[in-house]
Amino acid sequence: MRELNRRGVIGLVGGAAAWPVVVRAQQRSTVPVIGFLYAGSPETFAARLAAFRQGLKESGYVEGQNVAIEFRWAEGHFERLPVLATELVQRQVNVIAAVGTEAPVLAVKNATSAIPIVFQIGGDPVAAGLVDSLNHPGGHITGVTRMVVEVVAKSLEVLRRIVPNAAEIAFLLNPVSPEAEQSLENIQDAARSLGLQKIQPLYASSEREIDAAIGNAGRLRVGALLINTDSVFNSHIEQLAALTLRHALPALYSTREFAAAGGLVSYGASLPDQYRQVGAYVGRILAGAKPANLPVLQPTKFDLVINLRTAKALGLEIPPTPLATADEVIE
Repeated sequence: MRELNRRGVIGLVGGAAAWPVVVRAQQRSTVPVIGFLYAGSPETFAARLAAFRQGLKESGYVEGQNVAIEFRWAEGHFERLPVLATELVQRQVNVIAAVGTEAPVLAVKNATSAIPIVFQIGGDPVAAGLVDSLNHPGGHITGVTRMVVEVVAKSLEVLRRIVPNAAEIAFLLNPVSPEAEQSLENIQDAARSLGLQKIQPLYASSEREIDAAIGNAGRLRVGALLINTDSVFNSHIEQLAALTLRHALPALYSTREFAAAGGLVSYGASLPDQYRQVGAYVGRILAGAKPANLPVLQPTKFDLVINLRTAKALGLEIPPTPLATADEVIE
């Protein structure tokens, strides 16, 4: 009898010691998991990821505490996106953030009709068939759009004010991007309204092609360069800035990182603000909100950043009005 009691006590102590481990394992298994898919690479993504995590925090979720994130990066290889999207679906994540361009969103949309999706794109999500309308998305998809196709015309106007003597402007696009053709049409329309003689399209979808395209722009002696927003270009911002300076090309890109890296000027929606909104939407969905009831958000904040050091290196004098209206001047 005494032996049985001893065994019972040992079993009870062993069970009590093991119980917290079992509970911790169960808690870990119930932590929601976010899938995160981007067509580019993570090297230039730190500020946007910080903003995404801030948005999550605003909604009550902190990575490593009560939520986990599974990242997938296509490194500029768009053909990898369907496989990466399928991986996240098979991982049975609770919600997927597909960001940068329409391509990751379409890859995830094709992989699942059940897992909620929050996008951050440059184009029109209604025209892309992602949502029914901006105010009432319907289905399992919602998110944030920069409406780049509309903003690109404004970007051309900004570049024209900064380089008023540029008779011909080149436009760098990624031919793989779903938004490329519409962006080119819009900028050509905008150019005509501004009295520009010609828009010279240039195409690149890789590091090597970027080098060749900007070198070609230098040989064509265009007056300035406008770079279309694209996840591949986002992954090569320092290369773009260095090449435009080397070939003496006054250039505008949509993200602040371009001007900070030595590009002449950036103009576009505040990306950190957009990624914060994506994080907040992801958090709200984890808390029970339905994507169908979350309207697609559009940018309300646009940043103009001018690099005066680069202007001086190019022998360019920035007119007073753009300087006065700039959100930031790098000296």
